[in-house]
Amino acid sequence: MTPVQFENLYRDDWDELDRLLGAVRGVRKEKEPIPGERVAALYRRTCEHLALSRARAYPAYLVDRLEQLTSEAHQAIYQQRDFGLRRLYALVAVDFPQAVRRHSNYVWLATAVFVLPTLILGLLVYLRPELILSVVDAQSAAEFERMYSGNEEAIGRLRDANTDWAMFGYYIRHNIGLAFQCFASGLLAGLGSLFFLAYNGAFFGALAGYLTQRGFGETFYSFVVTHAAFELTAIVLAGAAGLRIGHSLLAPGRLTRRQALVAASRESVVIIYGVTALLLIAAAVEAFWSSARWIPPLMKYGVAAICWISVLAYLTLQGRRAG
Repeated sequence: MTPVQFENLYRDDWDELDRLLGAVRGVRKEKEPIPGERVAALYRRTCEHLALSRARAYPAYLVDRLEQLTSEAHQAIYQQRDFGLRRLYALVAVDFPQAVRRHSNYVWLATAVFVLPTLILGLLVYLRPELILSVVDAQSAAEFERMYSGNEEAIGRLRDANTDWAMFGYYIRHNIGLAFQCFASGLLAGLGSLFFLAYNGAFFGALAGYLTQRGFGETFYSFVVTHAAFELTAIVLAGAAGLRIGHSLLAPGRLTRRQALVAASRESVVIIYGVTALLLIAAAVEAFWSSARWIPPLMKYGVAAICWISVLAYLTLQGRRAG
């Protein structure tokens, strides 16, 4: 492809990016809100064009224009300092749910990798309770029985945690640790994220199957069902972000692996912000609502249904008009 053909083929994209950047800087006025997702897509595409122009030794004027465009776009996207309540609102109301939908392929894969071991191990351990020892040791199994036996003042509380606030701190540390494993291990070409998703799913399924078989099902499910809407969703989304990181290393496209990793990390960080918020909500619900013995199980199931519907509706519907 000659430089003239290359320029004619992609000029419209460059002109559109230049126009949108002008609107961002306030030089031009747009009738509609500036589509941030479109700016980001054009920026990534122009970066690829710049790399091709350099590799093919195209004329300096062409390379210079692409360098200027990518530099201005990078400045507009990544170096704007827009903090405060307005930026927080945009993150919660638009950026996070849009990022989840934009990475829906990774989200569905992460969901399958988590849910299938949950169902399989749950059924196997229910049919053969001794298989729980392949997941935890005998002492841990006995501790889980005690925690969900219904004889304790608070359901699911550890022996060395005497207050709900102590459990709140424990849940934050524990849950964020799980999510970080699922995300950061994506650097191992995505295999680490797949492993931790499957392992956590298998652990949860085995525990559910064992406690159900032992007759503690009502206590266990009424405890986990509400905060699981936030906690399990967050773990799956963290795994999805890890898979995005891993895929960028396996298939960087026209970018170098380092460039692809940087781009994937910038895309995934919005999901991680949302994951952190979900885990904080989950920890609060688990410590102060799920463990409460005074709340009837039927009420917990009703609130859980509202939470699950709200979380799924938020991720699938919120922010669509802004996109």
